[in-house]
Amino acid sequence: MRHGKKFNHLGRKSAHRKAMLANMACSLIEHKRINTTLAKAKALRVYVEPLITKSKTDTTHSRRVVFSYLQNKEASSILFRDVAPKINDRPGGYTRIIKLNNRLGDNAQMAMIELVDFNELLLTEKSTKKKSTRRRGGKKKTDSTTTVATASTTETAEVVEETAAAEDATETVVPEAEIVEETAATEETTETVAPEADVVEETEAAEETTETVMPEAEIAEETAAAEETAETVMPEAEVVEETVATEETAEVVEEKDESSVESKEEDEKPTESEENIDDEKKE
Repeated sequence: MRHGKKFNHLGRKSAHRKAMLANMACSLIEHKRINTTLAKAKALRVYVEPLITKSKTDTTHSRRVVFSYLQNKEASSILFRDVAPKINDRPGGYTRIIKLNNRLGDNAQMAMIELVDFNELLLTEKSTKKKSTRRRGGKKKTDSTTTVATASTTETAEVVEETAAAEDATETVVPEAEIVEETAATEETTETVAPEADVVEETEAAEETTETVMPEAEIAEETAAAEETAETVMPEAEVVEETVATEETAEVVEEKDESSVESKEEDEKPTESEENIDDEKKE
């Protein structure tokens, strides 16, 4: 009979169950988060948390005890080297179980088990939240003597508060006057600065206009010089044309003269018939 055996056997024999939980504990220590069924996650929490507590005391004996459960050198060294320093200040509760959706095949309830101190997202959210403290407890009854003493102390406290308030008021009035003076001074400076800015803008505009006018004047000068050069070139071309025309006319006249002289010479020469006639007459 199983009287008093409240832990979950997980449908396995003792050796199989221990081997499975040892493998799951090694995976959790290595990856810091694993997904499994809800029943196995609850059994793993009971198995691995005493080992994590054992890792807080880094001695040879505790290392040998943890290794006897895990049967894995790498997992035991990671537990003592990386995990133990982070959970050293936590008094238990090293793991967190989060329920997930049911498994598709057999509709088993799934869950994620993780080490609490290695979830950086939740740690940053908790650090940003402010702690709000509430105080509870009724007021205690006091004797008449204590009431008189408290009344006198409250009166003195009221007087001190009034004097402090008056001092604060005077202090606040003086800075207000200083602020008014500072604002007036700043307004005057802005007024003086504004005309200077206007003058600067006007000078910049004048410089820009002069810059724009200067190229126009240069362009006008260049055009005038080009026109003058064109005018000077034109008479020269006309003179050259006139000289060429006169030379051509002179050549034509000379040719005409030569042709007229030749024609005259030809006219003056007697023909052969005339020479024969003259010879006959002489005879």
